[in-house]
Amino acid sequence: MHDNDPARPGATSSPVTGPEDVRLTVGLRAEDGAVVLSPVGELDYDSAHVLRAQLDEALARAAGRIVLDCGRLSFCDSTGLNLLLATRLEALKAELSLVLVRVSGPVARLLELTGTDAVFDIRPDLAPTATG
Repeated sequence: MHDNDPARPGATSSPVTGPEDVRLTVGLRAEDGAVVLSPVGELDYDSAHVLRAQLDEALARAAGRIVLDCGRLSFCDSTGLNLLLATRLEALKAELSLVLVRVSGPVARLLELTGTDAVFDIRPDLAPTATG
């Protein structure tokens, strides 16, 4: 039995990996003045801690914008959605913006069904937009 914890603090600049039963990895990088997180896999009750650790790091490092690239996120349940909603509020309190990009498939459907697609700033890609 392995005791590896893939959400161990400190593993922030490269993808979080662990035992083969881990269904979510998250990359974290700085790009165009934003902190970009790239989750790959399934976001649910059993894997939310992996993204939570990286979101905490992003909130601490971001100067203005946190981007969550959902292009390779294949599933999100209510636990994942609640994590995203809580992060949105934390970002607002810290005067940061949280942007979801490349949202499609089951994740887009979840946001539509719950009406939260109207709450999040959802964009088609990572390109920054002009602010006015």
